[in-house]
Amino acid sequence: MEKEKEKKRGEKPQNKKDVENINKEKTSKEKINKTEKNNNKETKKEEKSGFKPVSKTEKKQYTMYEETKNKKKAIKTRILIGIATIAIILVMTTIFAIINMNNSNILKGITIEGIDVSNLSKTEAIDKLNKIYEDKLKTEIEYKYEDYETAIDLNVLETKYEVEKAVDEAVQIGKKGNIFANNFEIIKTYIGKKDINVETTINEDIANQTIEDIGAKLPGIVIESSYYVEDENLIIGKGTKGIVVDKEKFLEEIKQEIEKIEITQEIKDIPVKDKDPEPIDIQKIHDEIYTEVKDAYYTKDPFEVHPEVEGVDFDVEEAKKILEEEKEEYIIPLKITKPKVTLSQIGTEAFPDQLSTFTTKYDASNKDRTTNLRLACQKLNGKVILPGETFSYNQTLGKRTAEAGYKNGKVYENGEVVDGIGGGICQISSTLYNTALLANMEIVERRNHQFVTSYLPAGRDATVVYGSTDFKFKNTRKYPVRIVASVNSGIATVTMFGIKEEEEYVISFKTNTISTIPPTTKYQEDPSLASGEEKVKQAGTNGLVTETYITKKLNGKVVSTKLLSRDTYNAMQKVILKGVGAASAQPAQQTQPAQPAQPVQPAQPAETPKPTAVPAPEPEERTNP
Repeated sequence: MEKEKEKKRGEKPQNKKDVENINKEKTSKEKINKTEKNNNKETKKEEKSGFKPVSKTEKKQYTMYEETKNKKKAIKTRILIGIATIAIILVMTTIFAIINMNNSNILKGITIEGIDVSNLSKTEAIDKLNKIYEDKLKTEIEYKYEDYETAIDLNVLETKYEVEKAVDEAVQIGKKGNIFANNFEIIKTYIGKKDINVETTINEDIANQTIEDIGAKLPGIVIESSYYVEDENLIIGKGTKGIVVDKEKFLEEIKQEIEKIEITQEIKDIPVKDKDPEPIDIQKIHDEIYTEVKDAYYTKDPFEVHPEVEGVDFDVEEAKKILEEEKEEYIIPLKITKPKVTLSQIGTEAFPDQLSTFTTKYDASNKDRTTNLRLACQKLNGKVILPGETFSYNQTLGKRTAEAGYKNGKVYENGEVVDGIGGGICQISSTLYNTALLANMEIVERRNHQFVTSYLPAGRDATVVYGSTDFKFKNTRKYPVRIVASVNSGIATVTMFGIKEEEEYVISFKTNTISTIPPTTKYQEDPSLASGEEKVKQAGTNGLVTETYITKKLNGKVVSTKLLSRDTYNAMQKVILKGVGAASAQPAQQTQPAQPAQPVQPAQPAETPKPTAVPAPEPEERTNP
């Protein structure tokens, strides 16, 4: 049978159906052979593993066992690869960290306030930044409000930049932690960069005082209600609505500007806000001026002086009715009771010693200004200040009006010299300021002029503006003092008399000029001048930034030297009139910008000279016409 089949296979198929049968037979045989081979392989594996499945369930379990075994083998392989990779990374980063730890330079990718300090040494980075910040300290921050302009000197504010601290922080990046922390920080710096801030500090007390000084000189500032006693009347000024400098905002803007790596060059606006004057508190005024009459007397053991006191009173309810009217100024009649005995009647025994005296010179040929000086001295003359009492120049003089006898004099207004009522009285307040200092009084309120005066050197003047800027000092001595003031033959003199104490100091002053501020030039068209013709209307003067020191000596030895004041005086503009239509004329009201202030730093403060020459008529401050 088999032979016949083989014989048949060797024969060629007779038809298509025979061919198909033969192919099917071949395919079936191949499948059987393949299955037998696989079974043989499985049998060998089973024999090798020692597991011989005898059923389908056992065979399935065996298959799952093999799959689990393969998975574990793959996981083990991956773990080994991961460990090897981490080991390589650790070795490489450790070497990298050690290299950077031994590198004293700053890492790549680090900046300080945006300035690239990559790969620099500590010294190189400090030198680079110091040069930038030293140049910055030579600049000024310029501000304006309407026609008023001023500049703030960074040195005056005692501005300090902590450059070395910032550089130290930069140097320590990637070097101050463990190896892992250092590696992380180094990589982070390389990828994401790192910028370090420079800490900036200013003397906020000086900054606030500077802001107050600027605020007192702004045009259109609020005039607070005020009062003074004249003859037998209480004069109360209602005050005027105006503006005040926004101190908090101004200080914050100054800080932000100083913190910048480069000062903004354009002139910035002074932040201000509207303000109404404080309402008149008539009860408070009554409590402040009410006194009972007392006669003057003194005792010898112990020696004490008790000056006379005038009895002063007024009807509060009646005053309230008067204040209901709409007026700029109110006159309240006072009930004055005169003492029977005054210090002037006691004589010099009550004020036997001259404590201090100071003089300034004026132009006696200027009759109107001399009249103003004389009126101020008359108000001061004979004034007694008790121990612990605070003296007010504005309250003592009262409002400067034509009705009070004051004449027109030169005043400062918006950077120019113009005529104004009461010009000259600041010379008397400045003379009194120096007298009070020499008598070792405590200065309570004092501001310098907007410009340097001609009758006193910078740092030694005291400006006053009724309703806004006062000069005040407190009698900190054991005994009362009496003011004697006079003007005569071009000399204004203010002297203080009292009783000398066991320790009387010899007082002197020294002034440092920190910087000078050059003037700008302003051109104004003048139709009265020929085309092309020029005429100087006002000669400009330099501004100054000064520091004044007060030194006290006892028995020839220096007891103390302290900073008395820091003062900024604006440069006075040079004003040139030009004929209308001049081809070369600059536009009207054009101002040439001032150059930055030039620092001047003498080794020792210069001794303040005493005035010797007779000055020209000196303008006073005036913020409101």
